[in-house]
Amino acid sequence: MSELIQENMTITHDGRDWIAWNDQFRVAAPSLEKLDEAVRQWYMARDDIAKTKKIEVFMAFDNSAIPHWIRPFANHYFNRILKIN
Repeated sequence: MSELIQENMTITHDGRDWIAWNDQFRVAAPSLEKLDEAVRQWYMARDDIAKTKKIEVFMAFDNSAIPHWIRPFANHYFNRILKIN
C-alpha cells in the first residue's frame, strides 16, 4: 500500500504566470494546467518520494496578491489541492 505524503506550497499570479513555491523549489507557468504538470513532474522526479505515488499538495494562495478589502470574503476560493497518484 502506498504511503500518502502531504506537501504545502504557496501559489500566486504575477499578471502573466501562475507561480507556486515552497522552501524546496519554485515554478511558474502560464496556466494552472501547466503549473500542475510542472509540480507533478518535480515531485515524481524526487528519489525520496517517486515510489510513493500518492502525494497531496496543498497550494495556499498568497493573500498579499488580493486587495485587502476582499480577503475576508474570497481568499479561500484560490486555494488548491493537487493530488498526484
